[in-house]
Amino acid sequence: MAESKDKKTAVEKTATAKKPAVKTAKSAAVKTNTDKTAKTAVKNTVKKAVGAKPDCTKAVDVLKTKYARKLYDAVKDLPIIDYHCHLSPKEIYEDKPFSDIGEMWLAGDHYKWRLMRAYGIDEKYITGDADMYDKFACFAKAVGEAYGNPIKDWVALELEFFFGISLTLNEDTAKEIWDKANKVIADKQLSPRKLIEMANVEYIATTDDPCDSLEYHSLIAKDESIKAKVVPSFRVDNIVLAKDKNYADYISKLGSAAGVKIKDLADLEKAVEKRMDYFVSLGCKFSDVGVQGFPESIADFKDADKTFKNLLKGKEVDDKDYDGFWGYLYNFFGKEYAKRNMVMQLHLAVTRNSNSAMFAQCGKDAGFDCVGDAFDVARIKRYIDNLNSQNALPKTIIYTLNPTMYYPLVTMCGAFRNVVLGISWWFCDHKRGMYETLEILSELSHVGSLVGMLTDSRSFLSYTRHDYYRQIVCDFLGGLMKDGEDKYAINVAKALCYQNAKNIVEE
Repeated sequence: MAESKDKKTAVEKTATAKKPAVKTAKSAAVKTNTDKTAKTAVKNTVKKAVGAKPDCTKAVDVLKTKYARKLYDAVKDLPIIDYHCHLSPKEIYEDKPFSDIGEMWLAGDHYKWRLMRAYGIDEKYITGDADMYDKFACFAKAVGEAYGNPIKDWVALELEFFFGISLTLNEDTAKEIWDKANKVIADKQLSPRKLIEMANVEYIATTDDPCDSLEYHSLIAKDESIKAKVVPSFRVDNIVLAKDKNYADYISKLGSAAGVKIKDLADLEKAVEKRMDYFVSLGCKFSDVGVQGFPESIADFKDADKTFKNLLKGKEVDDKDYDGFWGYLYNFFGKEYAKRNMVMQLHLAVTRNSNSAMFAQCGKDAGFDCVGDAFDVARIKRYIDNLNSQNALPKTIIYTLNPTMYYPLVTMCGAFRNVVLGISWWFCDHKRGMYETLEILSELSHVGSLVGMLTDSRSFLSYTRHDYYRQIVCDFLGGLMKDGEDKYAINVAKALCYQNAKNIVEE
């Protein structure tokens, strides 16, 4: 809902009025507390947060039947395979303890930023220079009234699982939760690796540009103290966004990373192949692309080479030639992925950086992308069919932000082996969105074809979204199964919650 000026001012006054004297976890850790009762309460909170695995259903419970609960009991403690996320490998390697829950939640989470903007919070308390507690208090006010939004559920799950806090976050509880959570952070020195271990994460695929040095992935691979496998993913957006004003500079950077002077399309292919091999040497299994639109045609090498040279020179290229070049690159990528047994991920129907003024102020990935228009799935079918006809079709997972594309996409996927619809993505990963995906897959394909959940997140606390998904899967299956089908339903639940993703990363 849109906030009035008076209400917005009230929110900001609330943040200031409720600001605690102790703002950081570090100072909270050294503060002497002479109240024995308070000490005991905090001690119990810490113990709950880091002891036996918390029961997430205390925070969010969507399990409606006895069958659903039985299935959930069979999958709730399975390890997590997070095959698509935006976590920082540098942060994982350096493993610096967090300072406070505000940093953990609000430093870079555009999901929460969008929610706060929608509620009417001033940008100062979102991406501006306001004190972190003030930002936290404003977020608490917004999420406390965000009924129906998945962030409200995610916050409850994260507080219960990582901090042992069962309170509902809102305007009135903000200070108490801030203090309790920061006490846990300080006493246990919560850091990226500790959160990963608490969540029982087995595999993490980060999102990385082909130019990235991958220095931290290399360091992580050599560090035996890191239990989870952390690998890069090959994200090609910057290679295909050839009309960007800085494209020639990017291609030069790519050439430097690959040790190839890129003058033409053959050089570009050589550079991409070398970078792809380097990524694979560090465990890369997944590729990705998530740009606006999808090519309608595939140019031949001669025409694509001509277009590429013109793009490098900054010359105008008409839409037809650009589309053909774009299609050529996609076709080239697909064949190279297949050679290396990589999984191709296609993220469709997204519109990037819709608010140009805020993009100039905040940059990309700040909460100004939106759902794109649906487009003719025949474009994707031609692309997939072309690769398949060359015996060069890699395992492919297709996601869409626009749910009106589900029916044609699911049926198109069913025409090709090893091409599947991905789990509800981004604006669709709420409860209704995930139930919708499961229903459509069940009706038009096989529910067991779904690879499983991913966080697609920049937050180390987001792993509880896997529990959210697991509850939804079990509730969905539990509503369909009958007495005597336990074994089969459990098999499907385990596949959707762990085994399908596990099988892919081990292929």
